[in-house]
Amino acid sequence: MSGSDLVSSGVILLIVVTVAYGGTFLLRVGTGRVPANDLQRTFFRAGHAHAGVLIILGLVVRLLLAQSDTVPAWSRMLGDGVLYAAILMPAGFFLSVVGRDPERPNGLRALIWLGAASLTVGLVGAGLGLIQAGQAAS
Repeated sequence: MSGSDLVSSGVILLIVVTVAYGGTFLLRVGTGRVPANDLQRTFFRAGHAHAGVLIILGLVVRLLLAQSDTVPAWSRMLGDGVLYAAILMPAGFFLSVVGRDPERPNGLRALIWLGAASLTVGLVGAGLGLIQAGQAAS
């Protein structure tokens, strides 16, 4: 891994602390100390789960892509889409249900779909790059 990849991966690991803090927020929601309706509770749980899973997946993708010098640069760039999804999707889940007792998600739910697109592009780009690198190594 390059120096900048190591630094940004370190920052990402520190960001996981915010996901852990989000868990304490969910505990407060679950115990009723933070008022939330059923829609909000569902979206908050989904946002928290997506954040944790996608950060770990993004770091794994980054590690896989760093294993070979023959992985194309475009694949490394696209692979970071998984990490962008780790920001966009949870933000969409949380921000689309802010406010007092919303009946349905607001327009910020589009961030969920942007995150899904980023995740798809990231995984396809990383997968194709790894396949290409594997074929070149054979």
